[in-house]
Amino acid sequence: MFIDLNCDMGEGFGDYCLGCDDEVIRHITSANLACGFHASDPITMDQTVRLCASHGVAVGAHPGYPDLRGFGRRNLDCKPEEVRGDVLYQIGALAGIARARGVELQHVKPHGAMYNTAAAHPPTARAIAQAVAEFDPSLILVVLAGPGGEAFRAIAQEVGLKVASEAFADRAYTAEGRLVPRGTKGAVIHDPETVAARCLRMAREGVVEAVDGALVPLKADTICVHGDTPSAVELVKAVGRALTEGGVELRPMGRNL
Repeated sequence: MFIDLNCDMGEGFGDYCLGCDDEVIRHITSANLACGFHASDPITMDQTVRLCASHGVAVGAHPGYPDLRGFGRRNLDCKPEEVRGDVLYQIGALAGIARARGVELQHVKPHGAMYNTAAAHPPTARAIAQAVAEFDPSLILVVLAGPGGEAFRAIAQEVGLKVASEAFADRAYTAEGRLVPRGTKGAVIHDPETVAARCLRMAREGVVEAVDGALVPLKADTICVHGDTPSAVELVKAVGRALTEGGVELRPMGRNL
């Protein structure tokens, strides 16, 4: 039994530092690196690629909407061709920096509002999938695990991509298998032991307890801990410990698909 543990990283910008990347990197197997639109910049991208390489952590692109002020968490009314171009641009930027450091990309995971929109809006999902396939069809596309990601998953597979289904360690779920919107009370779970127990259940039983107590099917290939959560280091340590002690091997998603 094995699973990937990922984290969104490299989300600082200029003189601003966000997250505890130097600590979190020790406990994950894959990293999703911001590509300059919702966060990051060329220097931060380069530093984070080198950090991943030094710890043997697989690198993926984390493209988002062009919204630095809103951290990519505000929905933008973008046309599909705009989404496709923006995603292609961001993957290319990170891939160029990574290649200069002798690192090849493993996956692409959309960020924030773009990720959520793709789960509910097929034209956006198709634009993202096409951008990934056009850049490199061997890249894995990360989509939301469970019922909330079915349409996006089907579109990605239709264009010939490998897909990794992702669950969120520290986010609450609705009974429909969708993430509870940020800003809603209880949307983010902060207690490390609660988060760790949820992740072990996801990995071993393929279910997650929704906010109303219902058990939602959630077969995940990778579990995400958000790097900008204040307790991210404690969360990722607790999750990794619970998984390994529960007989679940941690390894990059590229080795599991």
